[in-house]
Amino acid sequence: PAPGEPPAPAPPAPAPVTDDERDAVLFTHWRSNHPVAVEAFESFLTYEKVAHVVPTYQLLRSASMWKECKAEPFQIPPTEYWPQVRDLLALLRELRAREVLPAFEVVSAYRSPRLNRCAGGAPGSSHQRFAVDLAPLEKEDADRLCRFWREEGRGWDMGVSRYPTGRVHIDRNGYRTWGATHGRGSSYCL
Repeated sequence: PAPGEPPAPAPPAPAPVTDDERDAVLFTHWRSNHPVAVEAFESFLTYEKVAHVVPTYQLLRSASMWKECKAEPFQIPPTEYWPQVRDLLALLRELRAREVLPAFEVVSAYRSPRLNRCAGGAPGSSHQRFAVDLAPLEKEDADRLCRFWREEGRGWDMGVSRYPTGRVHIDRNGYRTWGATHGRGSSYCL
């Protein structure tokens, strides 16, 4: 800038990437071994008008402990759970549109029962039907999410939790919240 002019504003900081390895490139390789199944899943999402809410590679990320559990980095939910995928994507679309969560990254979604057990998930984990864990959120985002949950979560049948890692869990399997102790009393939304 010329003398006396204010400096140009800095570009916004990129959202933190929490899963560098399970990126679009790895997904492209994985997809080449599952082309029919991925295409069917994406066709369903397109038909239901929720295909562009979350990139497919994020939506199909399995548990973060996939390597330790000798599992695939991505998993397609069984077709009977696809309506739950649609319903959760509708909620995420609403959260983004209303700027409750203007930006987020899905770091874990569907887990098979075997992978869920290995990864230390609760026996009745919603991930076995379909849920998402989002990358750590800024405090303001988390506060807006909790406010939305308190005011409108019941109507969305929304479950929400924040884990000690900072990840946030969202599902549509019942209006509830919990925290680090897996009990309601430890929820950051109360």
